[in-house]
Amino acid sequence: MSIPNLFTLFRLILIVPFCFLVTGGVQYDVLAFIVFIVAAFTDWFDGYYARRFKQFSDAGKLFDPLADKLLVTTALVAFVQDPILQLPVWTVVVILGREFLITGFRSLLASKNIVMAADQLGKAKTVAQMCAILVYLVSRTPDSQSFLVIGHAIYYLAVILTVVSGLDYLWRYRAILIQSLKAD
Repeated sequence: MSIPNLFTLFRLILIVPFCFLVTGGVQYDVLAFIVFIVAAFTDWFDGYYARRFKQFSDAGKLFDPLADKLLVTTALVAFVQDPILQLPVWTVVVILGREFLITGFRSLLASKNIVMAADQLGKAKTVAQMCAILVYLVSRTPDSQSFLVIGHAIYYLAVILTVVSGLDYLWRYRAILIQSLKAD
């Protein structure tokens, strides 16, 4: 197994303790923050290492984005029910809907031997989501209003980037999308 795939596997494993910590209450937020930072670092590092040493694999192409989506989804779902954050369900549904749509669209393109690589908007979306999660992890106490405001600003930027990047992908590959909607 390649080094990048080991880091991706490690990130997938970290989702389990992160889930318990982020839903366990504010007393575990410091640990949740640390686990999330480590997981986010492995996301950056496995990509850097794969590009630097040209260690790409089909498994990495599948599991790397899956690990990212599971990590972010775990936090967002937990934050919907959080008594301080109370993320609106519709925003999480928009984010998850975009992820399902674009992942499915990537599969459609892959079946036609077309690779839809992540672009700058998609990467900015991921960074904004992860930054919002980190800020939220330090703002889940009643006396952290300023962090909460910053977290919400970053989060709603992430929601906007989620929609815009999803539409951008669909627009760029619209000819294939339109063709795929036609009956054979």
